[in-house]
Amino acid sequence: MDLPQNRFKARLARGEVQLGLWSTIPDATAVEALAGAGFDWMVLDTEHSPTEVSAVLPLLQAMAPWPTAAVVRPWVNDTALIKRHLDQGAQTLLLPYIQSRAEAEAAAAAVRYPPRGLRGVAGTMRAAGYGRVAGYHARADAEICLLLQVETALALSRLEEIATVDGVDGIFFGPADLSASMGHPGQTGHPDVRAAILDAIARLTRLGVPAGILTQDAGFARATIEAGARFVALGVDMSLLVRAADALLGGFRP
Repeated sequence: MDLPQNRFKARLARGEVQLGLWSTIPDATAVEALAGAGFDWMVLDTEHSPTEVSAVLPLLQAMAPWPTAAVVRPWVNDTALIKRHLDQGAQTLLLPYIQSRAEAEAAAAAVRYPPRGLRGVAGTMRAAGYGRVAGYHARADAEICLLLQVETALALSRLEEIATVDGVDGIFFGPADLSASMGHPGQTGHPDVRAAILDAIARLTRLGVPAGILTQDAGFARATIEAGARFVALGVDMSLLVRAADALLGGFRP
């Protein structure tokens, strides 16, 4: 049994634009159905959803037959928590609320095996094919993709020092938290917030570090891609469900 290639990481390194979707409904059937839509990647969110670590495993299994890459978002940048997600087969992690270079370095250490990092060593977990992937521990680091969320004004001011930490594969901007941090809570489309994000994407592009974002505004999504963003999530499963339900009923009961 061979070590699976991280297609998302490979395409990120080639500079390809990848379109994604946010998954917050902790149900394998829903995840399986969405994975078949053809998005390049999909976030399995545990920060702003009731999804626990063990509940992520069936979601990863539901996505496995599809070409859509799974990106798991733990609820905090914690070495033990990161280890559990990696051991059950997550190859790409999106870590929230990174505020400093030290926090970025801690994240990079958590996803790597010694001597480069601190990831705990086990042999029979799903990530290693339950022990069937030969040389897993020597090869695993090459297929792990680490994405860090920059979502405050303070973190934006430290963008370059966070983004250039060895082992960081991309920086993701969280418009909701960023807008609140900038004094515009709930206004992800505020001109100052959008200008800050576009400027940050340009700064990352100059560094050669891939930038990503979640925005449900199609016009702004296109603007971020034009500015250099390379992994862009276009929607959230719950929002899609609620809007479709409201529109359906609204056609009969205004």
